Amino acid sequence: MHRSSQAMDDADGKDDQQRAVEEQLERVAKAFVDHYYNLFDTNRAALSCLYDSSSMLSFEGQRIVGAEAIGRKLAQLPFEQCKHSISTVDSQPSPVFGGVLVFVSGNLQLAGEEHQLRFSQMFQLIPTPQGSFFVKNDIFRLNYC
Repeated sequence: MHRSSQAMDDADGKDDQQRAVEEQLERVAKAFVDHYYNLFDTNRAALSCLYDSSSMLSFEGQRIVGAEAIGRKLAQLPFEQCKHSISTVDSQPSPVFGGVLVFVSGNLQLAGEEHQLRFSQMFQLIPTPQGSFFVKNDIFRLNYC
């Protein structure tokens, strides 16, 4: 028995429009993650431009508010260089202002260190009137085994 595409859409609960939205979210999340970690690894001081005055970063339990303070925190981390290796990127639509929730897991290698460190990071991206996104919320944790 052959089911129509409409019946198949109903069976998995997704229609073409919902799939298109999910694909767009995945593209936004992937592009953001690529951009964010490239900046982090090459020009950490430039990360502050991804946040605004209302943004909040929770970094290993320390809460920092505002783009300027977040930029200072990230620029003053106690290492010169690191390299992120991303394992997973998951995204969901955020109910806040048409935003995107992005969850990242991976490893980071600090210059001069033998072992990589596992990390998880969550971002809430909010669209801007100019058509881009800014980081409203950012939670970072190292994952110790």
